[in-house]
Amino acid sequence: MIMMTSPPRSSSLRPPGHQTATDQMLGGFLARTAVVDKDGGMGLPVVLMPGPMHEAVAPGLEGHCELIRLWEEADPDAVLAARRDEIVAVATGGTAIDGSYLDRLPAVRLVASFGVGYDRIDATAAAERGVVVTNTPGVLDDEVADTALGLLLMTVRELGQAERYLRDGKWADGRPYPLTRATMRGRRMGILGLGRIGQAIADRVQAFGISVAYHNRSPKDVPYEYYASLVELAADVDILMIVIPGGDSTRHLVDADVLKALGPEGIVINVARGTVVDEQALVDALRTNTIHAAGLDVFEHEPKVHPDLLTLPNTVLLPHVGSATVPTRTAMANLVVENLVTFLTKGAPVTPVPESAPLVK
Repeated sequence: MIMMTSPPRSSSLRPPGHQTATDQMLGGFLARTAVVDKDGGMGLPVVLMPGPMHEAVAPGLEGHCELIRLWEEADPDAVLAARRDEIVAVATGGTAIDGSYLDRLPAVRLVASFGVGYDRIDATAAAERGVVVTNTPGVLDDEVADTALGLLLMTVRELGQAERYLRDGKWADGRPYPLTRATMRGRRMGILGLGRIGQAIADRVQAFGISVAYHNRSPKDVPYEYYASLVELAADVDILMIVIPGGDSTRHLVDADVLKALGPEGIVINVARGTVVDEQALVDALRTNTIHAAGLDVFEHEPKVHPDLLTLPNTVLLPHVGSATVPTRTAMANLVVENLVTFLTKGAPVTPVPESAPLVK
């Protein structure tokens, strides 16, 4: 059996500047290999892949590690139990990973996640256990921003409904599609979450003559008006663009009060996480014309969609395709590989999430 050379990790966050034996191993010994086999030879470090990932990830890791494809194992729990002391990293495309999951893998030092959002990973619990979490920011910003603008145009101008009208033969019968009440002209956008993607969206909408304001935890050095209150932002705009990360801290941040403040001309666009919006409150607001319409790429319980959203005439719904192009998803996969390889060779990944900052300074 292959034996891991590193000691069990501490269950608490390491003090700043402190290097454990495992840290020293990552900087040196792990640069060469992470394990020794039963004959004393040098083996490859072991990486766990709990579920299927983009097709470029596994080939990109060849020669750098031994990859355990857990979903292909007949008894995944038995495999985890047998190899718990050897697995030094996890590559994931959506598996929920919390403290209890990590406690089953005491040698893990990295969780490399596919995607910019990482709300299915408890990054705080990981940091407390000395585990760095990485995501894939930057490479998908423009793609998601383009999708957000397309979804906005579809929602305001009812383009999806108009296409269905044509396909149903109504235009051929001599009935023009009804004029849309909404227009892009004269609108003001409030961006909830002015990060990389939010900034890319702001850059684009200004070409439409749309002014921009935003709500974050704190103001940024940008030429847009900042609102400390989300309700006050909603009251002063008529497009609410949601680009904020998911998780417990943002759950149902967009609630009935925010939607009421947005008003009857208001458009909600969500390309972030479905949990940010109180979906039942959104359904009620759409049904009662408290807001005008909503364009959604994400849902609270996806892939399940609230049945009322499917039947309401003032919704445009996409199946979470914000970054779903071959070039962008390949770039995301390559960044997962880069994070893993630089960790295995240098002990320091490329794109750690903010919660992991104390571990990588």
